[in-house]
Amino acid sequence: MLPIAALAIVAAAPATQPPASIAHPKLWPKLARLPRNPKVEARIAKLLAAMSVEDKVGQLIQVDIASITPEDVETYKIGSVLNGGNSGPYGDDFAPPAKWLQLADEYYDASVKRADGRPIIPLIWGTDAVHGNNNIIGATLFPHNIGLGAARDPELVREIGAVTVRETAAAGLDWTFAPTLAVVQDDRWGRTYESYSENPKVQRSYAGAMVDGVQGKPGSATFLGPDHLIATTKHFLGDGGTGGRDQGDTRVSETVLRDVHLGGYPAALAAGTQSVMASFSSWNGWKMSGNRSLLTDVLKKRMGFDGFVVGDWNSHGQVPGCTNEDCPAAINAGLDMFMYSGPDFKALYRNTLAEVRSGTIPMRRLDDAVTRVLRVKVRAGTLDKGRPSSRPLAGRFALLGSPENRAVARRAVRETLVLLKNEGLLPLKPQSNILVAGRAADLVSDQAGGWSITWQGIGLPNSAFPHAETIWSGIEQAVEVGGGHATYAPDGRFTAKPDVAIVVFGEEPYAEFKGDRPNLEYSPDDKSDLQVLRRLKAAGVPVVAIFLSGRPLWVNAELNAADAFVAAFLPGSEGGGVADLLFRKPDGSIPYDFRGRLSFSWPKRPDQYVLNRRDPGYDPLFAYGYGLSYAHPGHVGQLDERRPAGVQAGVITRFFSRGAVPQGWTSTLDGAVIARAVDRRAQEDSRRLTWTGAGAWRIEAPEPLDFQRETNGEISLVVGYRATTKPGSDVTIGVADAKGRTARVRIGDQIGEQDMGQWTSLAVPLKCFAARGVDMASVSRPFELAATGGADLAVSDVRLDYASVPMNRCGD
Repeated sequence: MLPIAALAIVAAAPATQPPASIAHPKLWPKLARLPRNPKVEARIAKLLAAMSVEDKVGQLIQVDIASITPEDVETYKIGSVLNGGNSGPYGDDFAPPAKWLQLADEYYDASVKRADGRPIIPLIWGTDAVHGNNNIIGATLFPHNIGLGAARDPELVREIGAVTVRETAAAGLDWTFAPTLAVVQDDRWGRTYESYSENPKVQRSYAGAMVDGVQGKPGSATFLGPDHLIATTKHFLGDGGTGGRDQGDTRVSETVLRDVHLGGYPAALAAGTQSVMASFSSWNGWKMSGNRSLLTDVLKKRMGFDGFVVGDWNSHGQVPGCTNEDCPAAINAGLDMFMYSGPDFKALYRNTLAEVRSGTIPMRRLDDAVTRVLRVKVRAGTLDKGRPSSRPLAGRFALLGSPENRAVARRAVRETLVLLKNEGLLPLKPQSNILVAGRAADLVSDQAGGWSITWQGIGLPNSAFPHAETIWSGIEQAVEVGGGHATYAPDGRFTAKPDVAIVVFGEEPYAEFKGDRPNLEYSPDDKSDLQVLRRLKAAGVPVVAIFLSGRPLWVNAELNAADAFVAAFLPGSEGGGVADLLFRKPDGSIPYDFRGRLSFSWPKRPDQYVLNRRDPGYDPLFAYGYGLSYAHPGHVGQLDERRPAGVQAGVITRFFSRGAVPQGWTSTLDGAVIARAVDRRAQEDSRRLTWTGAGAWRIEAPEPLDFQRETNGEISLVVGYRATTKPGSDVTIGVADAKGRTARVRIGDQIGEQDMGQWTSLAVPLKCFAARGVDMASVSRPFELAATGGADLAVSDVRLDYASVPMNRCGD
């Protein structure tokens, strides 16, 4: 039998912090600290003095709800829980709002249950409510930040914050991980849509408004009151400068870090943001979660921040010398609360407790961190407002997707769309015969983007958004009211020639990792959208293009094929807001004009991914601030569609597809296994593997691959397959590193549970291979399928992806 490796992960040896990653506080703005209430401070001191060291350590730990039970909270007195992007209550991403409130009560009850006379400190629940309460079915989803940046409307942002609070508080949650203040400088990054702008002036104008909407104004009677939540300003600092790579390294001078990437932080601090999230990224080679000079010396001391600093999803585990379960260096650097997801939060608790007792984490640092957490909890009323279900907004589920809240979101859509091209076609007459094309026109998930119900937001049915309106539905209604006729044909085919065609297309949803790109070429491998546009244009049908994207992209060919082109970004749940801008009223008047202006420069070439107004040689297709309107039209001439030579090829995440491995890779058979071509989606696009004894099919990369961030981000190795007969339990999937260490995970039993003869998929989390000793920073063999005999499997594709398919739990 092929062996199953079971090696332990060894933490990296501590490194020396590079001098270029050490900030100089005197170079940074000095801000006044928020006024402190003496009664609050006295209460905190009294609580702290009565707490045991065990209780104090518990306050430093936040755990994902998929990794902790209420019983654990009762035992360890954990300070906080969160729901990750794929962590719904009771394991259900589609749980109704009542289940969220039920679980919030259970965690709260566990946190306050004690009989030893020690202080009762309720936990707080944090959530990524980044464009509405986007994890919960039925919530209003607003345009993502890139669209809001185009609106240039701080009051709109303030109102969005307030609506998000009401819909989040209805589910009993305490704390939102927003706003994101990244100043993205390289649009290849998969989180570009979470940024308001390439220009930090926009972040400066929005940061305080959003924090006010979430928390209320400091010093007012409503600050952190029943109608407000705790805000988080993130990700401190430099997350937008990592060269388009998630969790990367921002290699800039301290002056640039301050003048560009600090952006809206001073405004957010002045508005009283109660928590700041440390970035996954590094600055000049040193992880932010371990950078004392920035977390403590600049943020807390120089800029007067007296709330608490929380980590990002296991970001502490990337600090030199640390693992996810052991990281005193992060606490000593100024992190006040770990954000943990994984199999053993108890190890993190035990290790942190031991390091406090040994003096590795000084008691003064522990008390400072706990004081900061308590300060926020006391200010927010956490100790006094009772169970989540007893609070004023709790259980008012009619607030989710209410007509009033959706009206705010629809207005936001109208303000965020940018008209890039209009050769006299818009606005349309609603009395016309309108053809609507493109599968994205009738998919809420495509217009909502990532962080919508699930982390990546992809592949969700419209039923997951019960209060939403698709772009097609909005157009259909507008045309019907106007006396015209609208037809939806995803492929753009028609029998009777329409007066106008509206084609809706763009990027599929994504979040970090999956969303990173090698360049800004839209859909280099699939030109079906362009073919629809060109076919309609060749038939003499005027074409309006509605482009959905999380960033500016090179779409010169698509622009040429359209008579009007609208950058809709990711408008959220209210697709009807798109139709509001496209049509005249039945009487011929114009109800709304375009007002959106680009907050990111638009490229004229696919290799212009670093394209910011402040950069030397600035040469965009559409400059920062560009946007046509009916009142101010413009002309766009024929654009160059030639793809420049030498543009970087795509980052390889598909190891086998369409019957082949990537160019330069190798595929080998070893032992008693044979392979022959079979069909799944196309002729001979798959391989059928038959074992008569021990053997393996292996795919090798020409150079070692670095999958550290994908492993930490819970990406999986996904295999599309069909089993002809039920295999034995000895079938394994393996990964090997450059040093020859191979880890294998058993999949035979899982395959045996599926219907034989049917195509399906399974996923093995990359962390399974890491846990078995493979160096995920140096993977030379990203895939091996092995058996000892008696197996017959066909494989259609092997790829890295977010697991929306049945997942193998590490073969355990």
